[in-house]
Amino acid sequence: MKIIEREISRAIYKAIEYYSVICVTGPRQSGKSTLIKHMFNDYAVFSLEDLDVRNYAENDPIGFLNQTGTGIILDEVQRVPSLFSYIQGIVDNNPKRKFILSGSSNFQMMKTITQSLAGRVALFELLPMSYSEVANIYKDMSLDEILFNGLYPAICAKKNIPDMLYPFYVKTYLEKDVRDLLQVKGIMQFNNFLKLCAGRIGSVFNASQLANEVGVTSNTITSWLSILQTSYIVYLLPPYYDNFGKRLIKSPKLYFCDTGLACYLLNIESISQLSRDKLKGSLFENFVVSEFIKHRLNQGKEPRLYFYRDSNQNEIDLLSLEEGELSAFEIKSSMTYNSVFEKTLKKTASLIKQPISHKTVIYAGNMENTVSNIKLINYRHLFQ
Repeated sequence: MKIIEREISRAIYKAIEYYSVICVTGPRQSGKSTLIKHMFNDYAVFSLEDLDVRNYAENDPIGFLNQTGTGIILDEVQRVPSLFSYIQGIVDNNPKRKFILSGSSNFQMMKTITQSLAGRVALFELLPMSYSEVANIYKDMSLDEILFNGLYPAICAKKNIPDMLYPFYVKTYLEKDVRDLLQVKGIMQFNNFLKLCAGRIGSVFNASQLANEVGVTSNTITSWLSILQTSYIVYLLPPYYDNFGKRLIKSPKLYFCDTGLACYLLNIESISQLSRDKLKGSLFENFVVSEFIKHRLNQGKEPRLYFYRDSNQNEIDLLSLEEGELSAFEIKSSMTYNSVFEKTLKKTASLIKQPISHKTVIYAGNMENTVSNIKLINYRHLFQ
């Protein structure tokens, strides 16, 4: 079986030199198990989804963890949180022992890991494939195809299709994760909440407005949103502000971690339907933002991504802070360049105190210019 090399592997290989424990979290079916088994193919592998394995781990944790004296992979380790304390004791006594942990529930994983393995573990987040990882596979696809298909590994490897993957993905997510984490009683209401979130891609999040539409309290909406975040369904892009005297938007913007999943929740059933859907521009913006998120996470770094909007409707789609330098990006799904794309980028000096090192328009057209003050690039060349 041909393995698509994941960019995050370089950061993980570096971290294993300095840490006894590596933990990889991420959404279901993002390729965590495949990644760590491929990277550490000489390690013993145990999945705690397996009931017999889980019983052994719960009833005899020391015996379970000492089945091998070298490396061990524990998949879905959040199923037996008591193991973390025993792992701590083992690596404190023998730092050469290596543990590779993975899990789909960030909420449960982080709560126990931060308590038991602080300072001993390197944490990584694996999202679905980045475009740069599958550029050769997707090179002949149109933008609409890319947005509709999404970038989950099973889709990229042609082991599944959107019509089959996403409906069952949502059903599994609702039944396994949400019920476990929130004990949600109104699953229909939560499902409606998911779809309404998809309809707000790229918009400033408003809990009160959503609460009115769903028929629950604002506190419930906030709680549900937190679960969507910690289980890697959505991402909240925070606002950037360095001038507290200005009237700036203080709420985050909402994006999904994968556009294929978002298309399903929007009831978009075909590529041709997507091409004429009013939210195509928002889905393209979502795609670009998620690529920036993956680019940073795959280096083992925090995203440090923001947007800017003030009361005068001046808006910068994306700001990236890297190595102390701030870069500004305008995102347009159009295949035709228009000078109006540069309007806000040209006046960033009057909006933001910190100097902007790079200004770029990211769009779907082929004409590119990387020489002038404002760069113009096609989305396929984002991180080349």
